[in-house]
Amino acid sequence: MAVVESMGYQVRISDRLFRRQGYLAGSDTERAELLMELFADESVKAIFCARGGFGSMRLLPLLDFKAIRAKPKILVGFSDITALLLAIFSSCRMVTFHGPLVTTLKKDHAKTYSALIEAVSSDSPLLLTAPEPVVLSPGQASGALVGGNLTSLCHLLGTPYEPHLDGRLLFLEDRQEAPYRIDRMLCQLRLSGQLDGVAGVILGSFEECGPLEDIHAIVREAFRHTHAPILAGFDVGHGADNLTLPIGLEAKMDTEDGSLRFAEPAVHEDHG
Repeated sequence: MAVVESMGYQVRISDRLFRRQGYLAGSDTERAELLMELFADESVKAIFCARGGFGSMRLLPLLDFKAIRAKPKILVGFSDITALLLAIFSSCRMVTFHGPLVTTLKKDHAKTYSALIEAVSSDSPLLLTAPEPVVLSPGQASGALVGGNLTSLCHLLGTPYEPHLDGRLLFLEDRQEAPYRIDRMLCQLRLSGQLDGVAGVILGSFEECGPLEDIHAIVREAFRHTHAPILAGFDVGHGADNLTLPIGLEAKMDTEDGSLRFAEPAVHEDHG
């Protein structure tokens, strides 16, 4: 919490944050009510998820998306929180932030910390560059950035909260998923038709998922029919660094210089 405070935020923690019900932080109703109270509170400008964990999808039918849309706020998280980020973007057309959780925001992770500050406070468009870009398919592409954790994305298929990928840049990352499971999830996305219109693909970290060259080969094959450019090597996800990405914001990817350029700032004055 000291790291969040050092960003200039006054931090408020709800007592209900520490409730437990099995492996969840309270009942579905309690967790959904807490989130809705934070969106309704005029004094709250940003919501930082404490951890990823489990159970985000259970909240979706309990959320009032009309109320969320009426009072947009900064919402930051990743991993299992991908379900919330994508559902709120899809239902509210509100930019959300794929970024570090409070439990992963450490003082010694300077890149992660500075990228988060820039994403949620800069009045200039963001530019991210892969430190060691790996081009799986060359080219340029533009579109709104969507995606996040591959497993969570797949679990939204067939639900009312499934994001549409046509004409968009798809970002993917994951952790502790064997190559055959990565292949199976991408096959599910392909068979659903979701990959057919993808404009471009951005890959973050795939921690403890096996050899990266195997993952890259699987991804290249999954998107071969689209001819979409594919750029890997971004420090986003479960790796040592986790740079913040605005979900739902227009961006342009370019495999020649390994860049991802956003068209406008992620936060505007009316968001606080």
